[in-house]
Amino acid sequence: MIQQQTKLKVTDNSGAKEIKCIKVLGGFKRKHAILGDLVVVSVTKLRNKSKRTSKVKKGEVFKALILQTIRKTHRKDGSYFCYNQNIACLINKQGKPIATRILKPISKKLRKGKFMKFISIAVGFI
Repeated sequence: MIQQQTKLKVTDNSGAKEIKCIKVLGGFKRKHAILGDLVVVSVTKLRNKSKRTSKVKKGEVFKALILQTIRKTHRKDGSYFCYNQNIACLINKQGKPIATRILKPISKKLRKGKFMKFISIAVGFI
């Protein structure tokens, strides 16, 4: 579960390396975000190689889509899976990804709805 002050890694080529959650979106008094939820984040670290060509700057505020969490995620068939780290992808104001590639596989849960653009630029599915 992702809550305020949680640090997340960025898995796209936007130029950010680490972000910090500021607010969980999706309801009044909502405390936690899970896989597929939107959060408001601030960029805390940039990648060393791309500081000059980065699409983002340190301290900027963006929305982010949660792609992987450490907490177990259950499926309808009774199985469950979990990841090793908390990972997100940055989104612009129109709801489209800032980056052109997502470097890690994402969950099949994101296939529905408005996240089809993320599916098309991702490496694979889990």
